[in-house]
Amino acid sequence: MRLLLIHTGGTIGMVKTDAGFAPGAGVVEDALARLITAGEVPTDITIRTLEPGIDSAQATPADWMRIAACIVEEGEEFDAVVVTHGTDTLAHTAAALCLALPGLARPVVVTGAMLPLTEPGSDGERNLRDALQIAEQGPAGVWVQFAGKLLHGGRVRKSHSSAFDAFEADESPLPPILQADAPGLNTLSAQKVGVFTVTPGACWDVLAYIVSHCDGLVLRCYGSGTAPDTPEICAALAKARDRGVPVIAVSQCPEGGMKLGTYAAGQAMRETGVIDGRDTTPEMALVKMHFALSLHSDYAAQCAFLGQNLVGERSS
Repeated sequence: MRLLLIHTGGTIGMVKTDAGFAPGAGVVEDALARLITAGEVPTDITIRTLEPGIDSAQATPADWMRIAACIVEEGEEFDAVVVTHGTDTLAHTAAALCLALPGLARPVVVTGAMLPLTEPGSDGERNLRDALQIAEQGPAGVWVQFAGKLLHGGRVRKSHSSAFDAFEADESPLPPILQADAPGLNTLSAQKVGVFTVTPGACWDVLAYIVSHCDGLVLRCYGSGTAPDTPEICAALAKARDRGVPVIAVSQCPEGGMKLGTYAAGQAMRETGVIDGRDTTPEMALVKMHFALSLHSDYAAQCAFLGQNLVGERSS
Protein backbone atom coordinates (compact mmCIF):
# COMPACT_ATOMS: atom_id res chain seq x y z
CA MET A 1 0.00 0.00 0.00
CA ARG A 2 1.54 3.28 -1.17
CA LEU A 3 0.11 6.53 0.20
CA LEU A 4 0.53 10.10 -1.02
CA LEU A 5 0.20 12.89 1.54
CA ILE A 6 -0.41 16.33 0.01
CA HIS A 7 0.13 19.17 2.46
CA THR A 8 -1.64 22.26 1.14
CA GLY A 9 -1.31 24.48 4.21
CA GLY A 10 -3.64 25.40 7.04
CA THR A 11 -3.56 25.45 10.82
CA ILE A 12 -2.25 21.90 11.10
CA GLY A 13 1.19 22.95 9.82
CA MET A 14 1.55 26.29 11.60
CA VAL A 15 3.86 27.53 14.35
CA LYS A 16 3.40 30.33 16.87
CA THR A 17 5.14 33.61 16.04
CA ASP A 18 5.08 37.11 17.51
CA ALA A 19 2.52 38.02 14.86
CA GLY A 20 0.35 34.96 15.53
CA PHE A 21 0.21 31.51 13.96
CA ALA A 22 2.03 31.25 10.62
CA PRO A 23 3.08 28.40 8.30
CA GLY A 24 6.08 26.46 9.62
CA ALA A 25 8.57 24.41 7.63
CA GLY A 26 8.71 20.69 8.31
CA VAL A 27 5.86 20.60 10.84
CA VAL A 28 3.75 17.99 9.04
CA GLU A 29 6.86 16.04 8.02
CA ASP A 30 7.99 15.80 11.64
CA ALA A 31 4.56 14.60 12.78
CA LEU A 32 4.50 12.00 10.02
CA ALA A 33 7.93 10.73 11.06
CA ARG A 34 6.74 10.34 14.66
CA LEU A 35 3.67 8.38 13.56
CA ILE A 36 5.73 6.08 11.35
CA THR A 37 8.29 5.48 14.09
CA ALA A 38 5.48 4.63 16.53
CA GLY A 39 4.07 2.12 14.04
CA GLU A 40 0.72 3.90 13.92
CA VAL A 41 0.61 4.50 10.17
CA PRO A 42 1.96 2.73 7.07
CA THR A 43 5.63 3.25 6.33
CA ASP A 44 5.37 3.75 2.55
CA ILE A 45 4.16 7.35 2.52
CA THR A 46 5.36 10.07 0.16
CA ILE A 47 4.72 13.68 1.13
CA ARG A 48 4.25 16.56 -1.31
CA THR A 49 3.98 20.14 -0.10
CA LEU A 50 1.95 22.41 -2.35
CA GLU A 51 3.86 25.59 -3.22
CA PRO A 52 2.79 28.22 -2.62
CA GLY A 53 0.74 26.95 0.28
CA ILE A 54 -2.95 27.73 0.60
CA ASP A 55 -4.37 29.88 3.37
CA SER A 56 -7.85 28.37 3.36
CA ALA A 57 -9.43 31.75 4.11
CA GLN A 58 -7.88 32.95 0.84
CA ALA A 59 -8.68 29.81 -1.17
CA THR A 60 -10.15 30.18 -4.66
CA PRO A 61 -11.56 27.75 -7.24
CA ALA A 62 -8.12 27.83 -8.86
CA ASP A 63 -6.72 26.35 -5.64
CA TRP A 64 -9.29 23.53 -5.77
CA MET A 65 -7.92 22.71 -9.21
CA ARG A 66 -4.29 22.85 -8.04
CA ILE A 67 -5.09 20.15 -5.47
CA ALA A 68 -7.14 18.06 -7.91
CA ALA A 69 -4.42 18.27 -10.55
CA CYS A 70 -1.80 17.18 -8.02
CA ILE A 71 -3.93 14.16 -7.13
CA VAL A 72 -4.29 13.20 -10.80
CA GLU A 73 -0.73 13.95 -11.91
CA GLU A 74 1.16 12.59 -8.92
CA GLY A 75 -1.34 10.20 -7.41
CA GLU A 76 -1.55 7.60 -10.16
CA GLU A 77 1.27 5.54 -8.67
CA PHE A 78 -0.33 5.60 -5.22
CA ASP A 79 -3.15 3.54 -3.76
CA ALA A 80 -4.66 6.37 -1.72
CA VAL A 81 -4.23 10.09 -1.08
CA VAL A 82 -4.48 12.20 2.08
CA VAL A 83 -4.83 15.98 1.79
CA THR A 84 -4.16 18.32 4.71
CA HIS A 85 -6.10 21.59 4.46
CA GLY A 86 -7.13 24.61 6.50
CA THR A 87 -10.54 24.23 8.10
CA ASP A 88 -12.21 27.48 6.98
CA THR A 89 -12.87 26.23 3.44
CA LEU A 90 -12.09 22.54 3.85
CA ALA A 91 -15.72 21.67 3.07
CA HIS A 92 -15.59 23.63 -0.20
CA THR A 93 -12.42 21.85 -1.28
CA ALA A 94 -13.82 18.42 -0.41
CA ALA A 95 -16.95 19.21 -2.45
CA ALA A 96 -14.82 20.41 -5.35
CA LEU A 97 -12.68 17.26 -5.35
CA CYS A 98 -15.85 15.16 -5.55
CA LEU A 99 -16.77 16.87 -8.83
CA ALA A 100 -13.25 17.38 -10.18
CA LEU A 101 -12.22 13.71 -10.04
CA PRO A 102 -14.67 11.64 -12.14
CA GLY A 103 -14.22 7.90 -11.96
CA LEU A 104 -12.13 8.13 -8.79
CA ALA A 105 -11.05 4.59 -7.94
CA ARG A 106 -9.16 5.15 -4.68
CA PRO A 107 -9.68 6.91 -1.37
CA VAL A 108 -8.94 10.62 -1.13
CA VAL A 109 -9.14 11.71 2.51
CA VAL A 110 -9.11 15.39 3.50
CA THR A 111 -8.18 16.42 7.03
CA GLY A 112 -6.77 19.30 9.04
CA ALA A 113 -6.65 20.61 12.58
CA MET A 114 -8.20 23.23 14.80
CA LEU A 115 -4.93 23.62 16.72
CA PRO A 116 -1.44 23.40 15.15
CA LEU A 117 0.62 20.25 15.53
CA THR A 118 3.20 22.33 17.38
CA GLU A 119 0.77 23.29 20.16
CA PRO A 120 0.19 21.19 23.32
CA GLY A 121 -3.04 19.23 23.11
CA SER A 122 -3.32 19.64 19.35
CA ASP A 123 -5.89 17.58 17.48
CA GLY A 124 -3.63 17.53 14.43
CA GLU A 125 -1.69 14.34 15.09
CA ARG A 126 -4.84 12.34 15.79
CA ASN A 127 -6.53 13.63 12.65
CA LEU A 128 -3.46 12.95 10.53
CA ARG A 129 -3.10 9.43 11.94
CA ASP A 130 -6.78 8.64 11.46
CA ALA A 131 -6.78 9.99 7.90
CA LEU A 132 -3.77 7.88 6.93
CA GLN A 133 -5.28 4.77 8.50
CA ILE A 134 -8.62 5.32 6.76
CA ALA A 135 -6.87 5.97 3.45
CA GLU A 136 -5.12 2.62 3.78
CA GLN A 137 -8.32 0.69 4.48
CA GLY A 138 -11.24 2.82 3.38
CA PRO A 139 -13.53 2.89 0.36
CA ALA A 140 -12.92 4.87 -2.81
CA GLY A 141 -14.23 8.41 -2.95
CA VAL A 142 -13.60 11.80 -1.40
CA TRP A 143 -13.93 11.76 2.38
CA VAL A 144 -13.22 14.06 5.30
CA GLN A 145 -11.68 12.51 8.40
CA PHE A 146 -11.98 14.78 11.42
CA ALA A 147 -12.31 14.28 15.19
CA GLY A 148 -12.72 10.53 14.81
CA LYS A 149 -15.46 10.80 12.20
CA LEU A 150 -15.40 9.77 8.54
CA LEU A 151 -17.61 12.21 6.65
CA HIS A 152 -19.00 12.27 3.12
CA GLY A 153 -17.01 14.81 1.10
CA GLY A 154 -20.05 16.01 -0.81
CA ARG A 155 -22.16 16.72 2.28
CA VAL A 156 -19.66 17.95 4.83
CA ARG A 157 -19.81 21.41 6.38
CA LYS A 158 -17.99 23.21 9.17
CA SER A 159 -20.38 23.49 12.10
CA HIS A 160 -18.19 24.91 14.88
CA SER A 161 -15.61 27.68 14.78
CA SER A 162 -13.36 26.43 17.59
CA ALA A 163 -14.27 22.93 18.85
CA PHE A 164 -12.14 19.98 17.77
CA ASP A 165 -15.33 18.26 16.58
CA ALA A 166 -15.86 20.99 14.00
CA PHE A 167 -17.42 19.19 11.03
CA GLU A 168 -20.60 17.29 10.34
CA ALA A 169 -22.29 15.64 7.38
CA ASP A 170 -25.65 13.98 6.87
CA GLU A 171 -25.75 10.46 5.51
CA SER A 172 -25.97 9.94 1.78
CA PRO A 173 -27.36 7.12 -0.37
CA LEU A 174 -24.48 7.51 -2.83
CA PRO A 175 -20.69 7.40 -2.39
CA PRO A 176 -18.74 10.63 -2.95
CA ILE A 177 -17.66 9.65 -6.46
CA LEU A 178 -18.66 11.22 -9.78
CA GLN A 179 -19.42 8.23 -11.96
CA ALA A 180 -17.43 7.99 -15.19
CA ASP A 181 -16.13 5.33 -17.56
CA ALA A 182 -12.54 6.15 -16.63
CA PRO A 183 -10.72 8.36 -14.13
CA GLY A 184 -10.13 11.92 -15.28
CA LEU A 185 -10.04 15.57 -14.29
CA ASN A 186 -12.86 18.08 -14.68
CA THR A 187 -11.37 21.54 -14.95
CA LEU A 188 -12.84 24.89 -13.99
CA SER A 189 -12.86 28.10 -15.98
CA ALA A 190 -13.19 31.56 -14.46
CA GLN A 191 -16.82 32.15 -13.45
CA LYS A 192 -18.66 34.81 -11.49
CA VAL A 193 -20.90 33.04 -8.98
CA GLY A 194 -23.03 35.15 -6.67
CA VAL A 195 -24.55 34.19 -3.32
CA PHE A 196 -27.58 36.00 -1.93
CA THR A 197 -29.13 35.29 1.47
CA VAL A 198 -32.83 36.07 1.84
CA THR A 199 -33.48 38.17 4.96
CA PRO A 200 -36.37 40.24 6.30
CA GLY A 201 -36.19 43.65 4.64
CA ALA A 202 -33.43 42.58 2.25
CA CYS A 203 -32.24 45.11 -0.31
CA TRP A 204 -33.59 43.57 -3.50
CA ASP A 205 -31.56 46.05 -5.55
CA VAL A 206 -28.52 44.03 -4.49
CA LEU A 207 -30.12 40.85 -5.84
CA ALA A 208 -30.98 42.64 -9.09
CA TYR A 209 -27.38 43.80 -9.39
CA ILE A 210 -26.03 40.29 -8.76
CA VAL A 211 -28.16 38.65 -11.45
CA SER A 212 -27.08 41.38 -13.88
CA HIS A 213 -23.39 40.81 -13.28
CA CYS A 214 -22.90 37.14 -12.37
CA ASP A 215 -22.90 33.90 -14.36
CA GLY A 216 -24.74 31.86 -11.72
CA LEU A 217 -26.45 32.43 -8.37
CA VAL A 218 -26.85 30.49 -5.13
CA LEU A 219 -29.99 31.69 -3.34
CA ARG A 220 -30.12 30.92 0.38
CA CYS A 221 -33.81 30.70 1.29
CA TYR A 222 -35.78 30.35 4.49
CA GLY A 223 -36.67 26.96 5.96
CA SER A 224 -38.24 24.54 3.52
CA GLY A 225 -37.84 26.84 0.54
CA THR A 226 -39.61 30.15 1.02
CA ALA A 227 -38.79 33.75 0.23
CA PRO A 228 -40.83 36.94 -0.22
CA ASP A 229 -42.78 36.96 -3.49
CA THR A 230 -42.53 40.71 -3.92
CA PRO A 231 -42.45 42.21 -7.42
CA GLU A 232 -38.78 43.06 -6.89
CA ILE A 233 -37.59 39.52 -6.20
CA CYS A 234 -39.82 38.05 -8.91
CA ALA A 235 -38.42 40.54 -11.42
CA ALA A 236 -34.84 39.77 -10.40
CA LEU A 237 -35.32 36.01 -10.74
CA ALA A 238 -37.10 36.43 -14.07
CA LYS A 239 -34.19 38.55 -15.26
CA ALA A 240 -31.77 35.80 -14.25
CA ARG A 241 -33.76 33.27 -16.28
CA ASP A 242 -33.96 35.60 -19.28
CA ARG A 243 -30.20 36.25 -19.15
CA GLY A 244 -29.50 32.52 -18.93
CA VAL A 245 -28.17 32.78 -15.39
CA PRO A 246 -28.90 29.52 -13.51
CA VAL A 247 -30.12 29.89 -9.93
CA ILE A 248 -30.01 27.12 -7.33
CA ALA A 249 -31.85 27.53 -4.03
CA VAL A 250 -30.73 26.00 -0.75
CA SER A 251 -32.06 26.29 2.77
CA GLN A 252 -30.51 28.42 5.49
CA CYS A 253 -31.36 25.60 7.92
CA PRO A 254 -28.53 23.11 8.50
CA GLU A 255 -30.98 20.20 8.78
CA GLY A 256 -34.05 19.12 6.84
CA GLY A 257 -33.38 20.66 3.46
CA MET A 258 -36.10 22.24 1.35
CA LYS A 259 -38.71 21.55 -1.30
CA LEU A 260 -39.75 24.42 -3.50
CA GLY A 261 -43.49 24.82 -3.82
CA THR A 262 -44.37 23.40 -0.40
CA TYR A 263 -45.59 26.88 0.48
CA ALA A 264 -47.08 29.48 -1.80
CA ALA A 265 -44.24 31.80 -0.79
CA GLY A 266 -41.85 29.53 -2.68
CA GLN A 267 -43.96 29.09 -5.80
CA ALA A 268 -42.60 32.22 -7.49
CA MET A 269 -39.13 30.71 -7.46
CA ARG A 270 -40.32 27.57 -9.23
CA GLU A 271 -42.12 29.65 -11.84
CA THR A 272 -38.93 31.55 -12.67
CA GLY A 273 -36.83 28.42 -13.13
CA VAL A 274 -35.01 28.33 -9.81
CA ILE A 275 -33.49 24.89 -9.21
CA ASP A 276 -34.46 23.12 -6.01
CA GLY A 277 -31.26 22.26 -4.17
CA ARG A 278 -33.18 20.16 -1.61
CA ASP A 279 -30.70 19.42 1.20
CA THR A 280 -27.54 20.32 -0.70
CA THR A 281 -25.17 22.25 1.55
CA PRO A 282 -24.45 25.89 0.64
CA GLU A 283 -20.80 24.93 0.20
CA MET A 284 -21.60 22.23 -2.33
CA ALA A 285 -24.17 24.44 -4.09
CA LEU A 286 -21.49 27.07 -4.70
CA VAL A 287 -18.98 24.49 -5.91
CA LYS A 288 -21.54 22.73 -8.09
CA MET A 289 -22.47 26.02 -9.75
CA HIS A 290 -18.83 26.60 -10.70
CA PHE A 291 -18.67 23.16 -12.32
CA ALA A 292 -22.05 23.55 -14.04
CA LEU A 293 -20.89 26.78 -15.66
CA SER A 294 -17.45 25.41 -16.55
CA LEU A 295 -18.55 22.07 -17.98
CA HIS A 296 -21.63 23.28 -19.88
CA SER A 297 -22.14 26.37 -22.04
CA ASP A 298 -25.89 25.90 -22.50
CA TYR A 299 -28.31 27.22 -19.86
CA ALA A 300 -30.55 24.15 -20.05
CA ALA A 301 -27.57 21.81 -19.63
CA GLN A 302 -26.31 23.87 -16.69
CA CYS A 303 -29.69 23.63 -15.00
CA ALA A 304 -29.88 19.89 -15.68
CA PHE A 305 -26.44 19.41 -14.11
CA LEU A 306 -27.47 21.39 -11.04
CA GLY A 307 -30.68 19.40 -10.69
CA GLN A 308 -28.97 16.00 -10.56
CA ASN A 309 -27.73 14.15 -7.50
CA LEU A 310 -24.24 13.54 -8.85
CA VAL A 311 -22.05 12.47 -5.94
CA GLY A 312 -24.55 11.92 -3.16
CA GLU A 313 -24.55 15.62 -2.32
CA ARG A 314 -28.21 15.38 -1.37
CA SER A 315 -30.31 12.66 0.19
CA SER A 316 -32.73 12.34 -2.74
